Amino acid sequence: VQLQAYGGGLVQAGGSLRLSCAASGRTFSRYNMGWFRQAPGKEREFVAAISWSGGSTRYADSVKGQFTISRDNAKNTVYLQMNTLKPEDTAVYYCAADATSGWLDIRSNGYDYWGQGTEVTVSS
Repeated sequence: VQLQAYGGGLVQAGGSLRLSCAASGRTFSRYNMGWFRQAPGKEREFVAAISWSGGSTRYADSVKGQFTISRDNAKNTVYLQMNTLKPEDTAVYYCAADATSGWLDIRSNGYDYWGQGTEVTVSS
């Protein structure tokens, strides 16, 4: 499966963005999906994950109540709605597909396919 993330950009603190990740292939609806981010000089970190059905979600503590992950299997797309953005949310955001796990993995090495990343910059 190929993933393409988009929707990043420059936003002021307190603003919102919605990231999208479009997937190719007919197996998207069978995969758990995740969002990760990597800030300059830092390691890639887990942000959120959603089960193949959309029925279960998991979030990093740092974004709980602020970000919402969702998916539309008919459109082969997963979303990350980001509200009340802060400068510390500045990072490149990546979507990823987990073709093998039966749980919502927070480890980046638990994912099999990755998108190219979309950059989010939050100005203070």
